[in-house]
Amino acid sequence: MTSVLNIRCGSDIRDSLAEAGIEGDFLEYSDPICRGPVPAGPDDDAYRSLRADFIAAAWERDRDETLEKLAEADDRLDKANEYDIIVLWFEHDAYDQTILIKLLDRLSDKPDSLERARLIQIDRFDGLQHFNGLGELSPEQLSTLPQRAVPVTQQMVDGAMAAYAAYRSENPLELVKVAQRDTPGLPFLRQALVRLCFEFPAAMDGLSLTERLTLQAIDSGAGTPGRCFIELNYNFDPQPFLGDLMYWDDIERLATASTPAITPIENWMSPVQLTDFGKALLNREADWVKTNGIDRWIGGIHLTGDPDWRWTPSQGLVRS
Repeated sequence: MTSVLNIRCGSDIRDSLAEAGIEGDFLEYSDPICRGPVPAGPDDDAYRSLRADFIAAAWERDRDETLEKLAEADDRLDKANEYDIIVLWFEHDAYDQTILIKLLDRLSDKPDSLERARLIQIDRFDGLQHFNGLGELSPEQLSTLPQRAVPVTQQMVDGAMAAYAAYRSENPLELVKVAQRDTPGLPFLRQALVRLCFEFPAAMDGLSLTERLTLQAIDSGAGTPGRCFIELNYNFDPQPFLGDLMYWDDIERLATASTPAITPIENWMSPVQLTDFGKALLNREADWVKTNGIDRWIGGIHLTGDPDWRWTPSQGLVRS
């Protein structure tokens, strides 16, 4: 009997795969590296410790359990060659694509696993007006996807390794450079990295795109954090990639900074409005970073204080 390992960057389709009759064991490989520090250099133990520290602090997770989960995922991935077939299930957004390049980078020195690996990746599904992720699909819809699986090639792996190295670099221009070119076999990677570049503070107001879109959603009538999250995912964000916990960190920051852009919030149903400062930001009459500073990572880049780099849609990354 053929043994199969299904790898996904979350648990959202675990049960649906079984209901769809898609056989195999399931591995959740889900370190959310689209957020927090992802520096080059640390060995596996130090890197996992760094990530566990960040995840526990940012999203109130138990640090030891988080570290154990990260280590277990790496261990299971390293033993993936015990299976006849390895199927990678990924969608197009920055959350998935950054985890995908990390995963392929880790498999790069494991040829026995790579020759067994198949990749399923989509950015839409026929009949759905909005597609935000595989977790939205029914078991019946998921059952049609294995026929789209393609072998993982060395070209894919080489491209993923180059992109992952650029993502972990301290030099922002390395990330921008890789975001400007297509990676053969990974058609969604470039746009996913471009979307992450828009999380640099903007030249005109110091806001990330997520922060600016949140202010726009509130100005357009989204009256609670929960409604903002829905509006960003379905109407405002050109490529949404944040889960609810990750997004809560963004919207809470807008409410709790020394000069807040929105009124205080306690939960997803709290009423929320723009402050005068938020209105000034929306009108590009103020600068978030110059007023509140910044302490945020994008891959291997640590943005602090009033960083030199700003993002412009027309010129890309420029020195401020």
